[in-house]
Amino acid sequence: MGQGTPGGLNRQGASGDRKNDGDKKDKKFEPAAPPARVGRKQRKQKGPEAAARLPPVTPLTKCKLRLLKLDRIKDYLLMEEEFVTNQERLKPQEEKTEEDRSKVDDLRGSPMSVGNLEELIDENHAIVSSSVGPEYYVGILSFVDKDQLEPGCSILMHNKVLSVVGLLQDEVDPMVSVMKVEKAPLESYADIGGLDAQIQEIKEAVELPLTHPELYEDIGIKPPKGVILYGGPGTGKTLLAKAVANSTSATFLRVVGSELIQKYLGDGPKLVRELFRVADDLSPSIVFIDEIDAIGTKRYEAHSGGEREIQRTMLELLNQLDGFDSRGDVKVILATNKIESLDPALLRPGRIDRKIEFPLPDIKTRRRIFQIHTSRMTLADDVNLEEFVMTKDEFSGADIKAICTEAGLLALRERRMKVTHVDFKKAKDKVMFKKKEGVPEGLYM
Repeated sequence: MGQGTPGGLNRQGASGDRKNDGDKKDKKFEPAAPPARVGRKQRKQKGPEAAARLPPVTPLTKCKLRLLKLDRIKDYLLMEEEFVTNQERLKPQEEKTEEDRSKVDDLRGSPMSVGNLEELIDENHAIVSSSVGPEYYVGILSFVDKDQLEPGCSILMHNKVLSVVGLLQDEVDPMVSVMKVEKAPLESYADIGGLDAQIQEIKEAVELPLTHPELYEDIGIKPPKGVILYGGPGTGKTLLAKAVANSTSATFLRVVGSELIQKYLGDGPKLVRELFRVADDLSPSIVFIDEIDAIGTKRYEAHSGGEREIQRTMLELLNQLDGFDSRGDVKVILATNKIESLDPALLRPGRIDRKIEFPLPDIKTRRRIFQIHTSRMTLADDVNLEEFVMTKDEFSGADIKAICTEAGLLALRERRMKVTHVDFKKAKDKVMFKKKEGVPEGLYM
């Protein structure tokens, strides 16, 4: 029994040990859990702060992206807030600027275009036209004096609706007003060397009909309407016209041919009509057109609008010189150095009755021109002007004046108060070199 009992216990113990070994084999190895924190253990907080404290949360990727998106939205909102604040701050200043601008516009007034009254329809409506557009049927404002409105007068039109808002009392074109010579030139007939025959002819054709028209009536002829001065450059054409303006008491209008060429269609002929209308109103008058070859060249088949406009301007000039209306006490002087290029209709008798040629000066004329230009110069004793008078070189009056001026400048350069014969020689060589260099030989025969 006693032996059986221990033996039985041993068997039970053995069977128990085998069961425990099976449990150990079935259970896997699990590593120990990591510590909750590393370091010194903090004391547990107490009180309301401990109750309200949130545990630290590490955001995940989606949370981080959402946070960045919200930050960008916040930046946009801050920018919008700043913009609205600036607008509110600048609004009073903009209102003040707009008010000042409106005051300036009221003081300056609205722009008005200048046009012509073509036809009066009734008391409140008319047909108007401008130089840059077609004709318009517009209204006439109530404050415009309708008694002074007549077809052809210059009017002021509203810039947008083109209604008649005013009347221009001075109907003279500003360009024509500038053409009038207010102050007479200083040159006289005494300043012209030689050209006695030319002076006599222009006096008979221009001055005498204005001062003594009865002489032509007694002899039974009509005075010449106009003259043309032609010749090489520097022969005294414009100088003679200045002398005419100086000696006559008639109104003198001078214009260059290129001024009659305008940009818009119809402006050139209109300017010619205005020029002769003003000359007729201020008669007795003289109209001097220099460089007439700018618009008076021979007519040919034009290939561009500009050439056709120039020809229309010349046709209007032909009509004004000898048209249906009489010119009265208006004399015309034309000047050119290319008379061979002018249209024959412009040079025919009835329009231009006198053709005055200005040749190169002869020996007598040269001597007179040298005397005129050296009369105020301080000359040395060795100056012999006859050497330059008798030279074979072809001098014009402008060349002789240039020689005298150049000789004076050479003396002034060397600080001398007298002009010597050497100065005249150097000046002559220089002027002739420049002339032959710039003008082909044989151009003016």
